[in-house]
Amino acid sequence: MTAHQLSAADARRIAVRAQLLGRERPTGLLDLVRHLTLLQIDPTAAVAPNADLVAWSRLGPGYAPADLVAALEKRSLVELWARIRPAEDIALYRAEMLESRDRPAVTDWQKRHRGWIEANDGCRRDILARLAAEGPLPSRAIPDTCAVPWKSTGWTNDQNVIRLLDSMSVRGEVAVAGRVGRDRLWDLAERVWPDDPMVPLAEAARRRDERRLRALGIARATSTKVPIEPYDVGAIGEPAVVEGVKGKWRVDPEQLGQPFTGRAALLSPFDRLIHDRKRTLELFGFDYSLEMYKPADKRRWGYYALPIVHGDQLVGKLDATADRKAGVLRVDAVHQDEPFTEEATAAVDGEIASLASWLGLEVRRP
Repeated sequence: MTAHQLSAADARRIAVRAQLLGRERPTGLLDLVRHLTLLQIDPTAAVAPNADLVAWSRLGPGYAPADLVAALEKRSLVELWARIRPAEDIALYRAEMLESRDRPAVTDWQKRHRGWIEANDGCRRDILARLAAEGPLPSRAIPDTCAVPWKSTGWTNDQNVIRLLDSMSVRGEVAVAGRVGRDRLWDLAERVWPDDPMVPLAEAARRRDERRLRALGIARATSTKVPIEPYDVGAIGEPAVVEGVKGKWRVDPEQLGQPFTGRAALLSPFDRLIHDRKRTLELFGFDYSLEMYKPADKRRWGYYALPIVHGDQLVGKLDATADRKAGVLRVDAVHQDEPFTEEATAAVDGEIASLASWLGLEVRRP
């Protein structure tokens, strides 16, 4: 098939529109998550938790965090591997979970990890029995009967039960049934997930790639391997070449030739539009990194700077912090990659005001 020839503007508009960041907003949380495929969970709330910020940036001020809480309680949305997904999508992961139990360990880390799980099979069985009798439970309520401790040079050292629960969730044995604050509540997976027929492994992988391309609009066929949610989509979609960008792309054919009307939007640092930093630089010419782990004097844009969309461009970063005790959204800087037009300035200021109102805060500038 002949590759579609896309201008840089075509590619940007496809990406922005696919992420539901055009002027026409989606109307409901569940349909939003079904389209995006996921909301990433991250505990940082310098402005707002990531899942809420992503939902607000699409749905607007009508979105309430209580809507997400209610959807999780009803289990129309569920948590899987630090991502919130539509409950029906679990059927696309169960074959992979079963396969992971018997998948040969190849790398040294995989061999050590598999050996650690096998050495603690008694503890694994104890956890399953405890959850069957008493679940849902937080990890701290589950006795540690591990024979071999988890060794790490990082913060997970000796967190045996937590590490084993995480491993068991990858295998599809346990699942997050809810949260109390930041604490996950664990239960048997069969009591959390819908009892939908398991989709075979190859078909599930294809359908996940299809859904990912629908959410991204345009993506590489192959890219750097990353945890949990890939950036690439394999052979799904149709081939495309983007003007001024090397390499081959895959595009969602339903996005081709569609009208585009943009708006201003403030994005979470974990937003899927900019999550693949290489793609972000290639398609938008936008240089961005999350700087909260850098020393203050090494930051260019701020601790938790929000990327700014205007139309089909990523135009800058908002350095802002929600100071809830003071009742203000403190705006320390609006970094403009290129000088804003009057229209862009007004649109971005409107989004800042909308964000503050949604948070129940007043805007405070230097």
